[in-house]
This record gives sequence, structure tokens and C-alpha cells, in this order.
Amino acid sequence: MDLGSLIQLMRSAIITIITVASPVLIVAMGVGLIVSIFQATTSIQDQTLTFVPKILAILGVLAALFGWMVTRLMSFTILLFERIPDLAK
Repeated sequence: MDLGSLIQLMRSAIITIITVASPVLIVAMGVGLIVSIFQATTSIQDQTLTFVPKILAILGVLAALFGWMVTRLMSFTILLFERIPDLAK
């Protein structure tokens, strides 16, 4: 396996990781921003107010997109296993 193939493989891994993780991270960031604005507006400084909505939103996104995430990760894993013989060259 030459350096170009290895770089392409690492690039594909990074893109897969970003693609799978970004929906959860974007939802968590959006919920955190909304709750922070709500807390600043109402002067409520309860720590659990930020934690519980984020956890519920993340669980909802994971429940909705779990099948897609597993499919995406499995296709990348299959690609990696198919490229194992190239490592010996």
C-alpha cells in the first residue's frame, strides 16, 4: 500500500466520522443554545436545565438516525476489510 492509498483511506475515515457524528453534535449545540438563551432571559441558573433537554434531544436523534448511522459505518468497515490484502503489498 503506497502513501497515496493510505492518505485516501484516512481521508475517507475522517469524512465518515464527521458525517455520522455531525447530526448529533448539531442537535446538541442547537438545544444548548436555545436553553442558554432561555436561561439568560429568565435568569434561571439551574444546571440540570441544560443537561436534561440535551440528553433527551441526543437520544431522540440517535433513535431516529441509528439505522442510517449503522449502515454508514458498516459500509466503511466492509471497505476496510476489502482493502486488507492491499496492506500486504
